[in-house]
Amino acid sequence: MKLISIQNNVGIPKYKQVISLIEKSIEEEKMVRGAKLPSINKVCITYSLSRDTVLQAYEDLKKRGVIYGIPGKGYYVKSTEIKTKQRIFLLFEELNIFKEDLYNSFLENIGKNVQVDIFFHHFNLKFFQKLIDDNNGNYTKYVIMPTNLAGAELPIKSLPAKEVFILDQTNSALKNYPAVYQNHKKDINDALLKGRHKLLNYKKIILIFPGYREPIGMKEGFEKFCTDYSFENEIITEFVLREIQIGDVYIIPNDRDLVSVIEKSKLQNLTLGIDFGIISYNETPLKKVVENGITTISTDFSAMGKIMAEMILNGNKKQIENKCSLIIRNSL
Repeated sequence: MKLISIQNNVGIPKYKQVISLIEKSIEEEKMVRGAKLPSINKVCITYSLSRDTVLQAYEDLKKRGVIYGIPGKGYYVKSTEIKTKQRIFLLFEELNIFKEDLYNSFLENIGKNVQVDIFFHHFNLKFFQKLIDDNNGNYTKYVIMPTNLAGAELPIKSLPAKEVFILDQTNSALKNYPAVYQNHKKDINDALLKGRHKLLNYKKIILIFPGYREPIGMKEGFEKFCTDYSFENEIITEFVLREIQIGDVYIIPNDRDLVSVIEKSKLQNLTLGIDFGIISYNETPLKKVVENGITTISTDFSAMGKIMAEMILNGNKKQIENKCSLIIRNSL
């Protein structure tokens, strides 16, 4: 069956003509799901096209999920849904309430005719690599959240460079990729400087920093602030079996530790915001009301999702630092 007819000098790239005519054949039900496409070599010979032109057309359709390829056998129709123009591979480390805000904002702003598939690597480098390897070549865009995984840049570099975007955390090894990211070192330093007048009421600042999932910039920014402004400080990896001292201020990245500290304070009959203080990380609605309000250091995750969606839609290739703020409440 003759599926395509290519014209010269019409102002439309030939690979796009191949795409349009295959889409038309699917739309008119001349090709149904499971139907085999003409081989790349056959199309090249029949229509005097270069192999690169036909391959580009087939790869574009493959990334959009319209067709799929079987090595040694050829290409087949995978889906008759041809309206989807973008298929986005979205790789998060995990889903929590603030990352859910990011995800929902991204979906709301990415527009119609876009399919977004979300995956989670759970801070596991081997799983991170497997997810990338298994999906390489199947999407039009790849939005990656590498967190602090050592070696994450290697599997990322196996993806088509022009189609990769970095989200939430970046590093020097990923500096050539467009990104919307948090500057953790700057953010914590600036936030503590904003709250310095409150911190002066306390004796010691303690950062709970397990160091497994938390970005190292958070620790570096904390140390810088305490050194610059001569605050007595301590960095601990866990809160277990610890007594809260009057005059302590805890900076707590993890919400499990936040619960532990609050529970311990009740056992010790301490009043939050008076006997000791808390600064939590990442704003959630619950923190507005727990213990009459928990002070937070937080980036705007909804803004992060919106900016990333706009970056993809507009072809923006910049690295954008997402805004962070200190929200002071009764816990400080």
